[in-house]
Amino acid sequence: MQIYNYPLFNTWPKILSRPANNYSSINSTVRMILDNVKKKGDTAVRDYTRRFDGADLEEFRVSKDEMENAAQMIEPKLKEAIQKAAKNILAFHEIQKPPMRMIETTPGVKCWQKSVPIDKVGLYIPGGSAPLFSTVLMLGIPAQIAGCKEIILCTPPNEKGEIHPAILFAAGLVEVSRIYKIGGVQAIGAMAYGTETVPRVYKIFGPGNSWVTAAKQIVSVNDCAIDMPAGPSELAIMADESANPEFIAADLLSQAEHGPDSQVILVTTEEPLITKVLQAIDRQMSELPRAAIATKALENSRAILVNDEEQMVELINFYAPEHLIIATRNTTNHADRITNAGSVFLGNFTPESAGDYASGTNHTLPTQGWARSFSGLNLESFCKKITFQEISREGIQQLGPTIEAMAEGELLFAHKNAATLRINSSDES
Repeated sequence: MQIYNYPLFNTWPKILSRPANNYSSINSTVRMILDNVKKKGDTAVRDYTRRFDGADLEEFRVSKDEMENAAQMIEPKLKEAIQKAAKNILAFHEIQKPPMRMIETTPGVKCWQKSVPIDKVGLYIPGGSAPLFSTVLMLGIPAQIAGCKEIILCTPPNEKGEIHPAILFAAGLVEVSRIYKIGGVQAIGAMAYGTETVPRVYKIFGPGNSWVTAAKQIVSVNDCAIDMPAGPSELAIMADESANPEFIAADLLSQAEHGPDSQVILVTTEEPLITKVLQAIDRQMSELPRAAIATKALENSRAILVNDEEQMVELINFYAPEHLIIATRNTTNHADRITNAGSVFLGNFTPESAGDYASGTNHTLPTQGWARSFSGLNLESFCKKITFQEISREGIQQLGPTIEAMAEGELLFAHKNAATLRINSSDES
């Protein structure tokens, strides 16, 4: 990790810069793949699955037998853990259901809003070096609670054309409608455009590598909504003298092992704490199977010593981390002043991995500083709002003159006339 002592404010943008994530070099290839999927459907998907995943598949959809076999292959301990995590995630997202409220803004003028589920959603679950079955829960459970009619899941197969059984078990648990053995750009294209086998969806959710991210951004322009901009994982930790350096080191490494382009940040007022944390990282790193990945990520990472707690909070809000751990004496006070973060973890006994898996909160969060303007995934992500209004004869008499005056002021006389005719009407219906 790079260490910075009392950096001046004008150096913060450079110090807190994320690893470069330029998609321009791959965009032309991504567009070509997407265009082929759009034109050739299943044929293109089959070709790309053979080329990129090494799997020669005639049938993309996961069968009922495969689902049943997957459930038998899961170790009881893991099955129980997935079920407990699902229960907590369900409980947290259930309370997000909004009540429907009606207001009479003017006598005789009633307005209200209704939350309506998105009919068809697509969930992308990465394959790669780790089977992210936890992401199935994070995406599938709120989609299920929202009431989405069709929930499509795509995930890349291995060379034998198989999906990790834990992914299939989690998908069955959250009642995914259909599961397809399709990964990468071709999966995004199949869900965005539809093929002979894969139905078109209205919004795509889920993380992925730079190719998947680029594909999501491209289809979002004209063809399909997406959850949010995405980038490599990141974690920031605010800590004072009360923090446990071993815990901090473990949390930093837990995020660093996601990928070589991940970034972790430690911000503290205590210089000795930085030394203790770095020593703990060295000790813990030797026991990690993904040590090489974490080591690479730490090259992009920072330990920053600041003057006081006020500056610590200011720097965190400037960085806008995906995940933030507050390991200080007065966690509540600091948390109240955080305005830019995806998900916040308070106290020494709240690891970031709790949110990744089982506490109940969602782990699909804004990265790359998008926490300044984006929320993490929640129940509303799977819904849209429709507004309604109903005006009575009394209401149009009350509100009509206001409509007339404003329409005339904008020189939109047909708008004015729509109100005038109703004001003067003798129609009793």
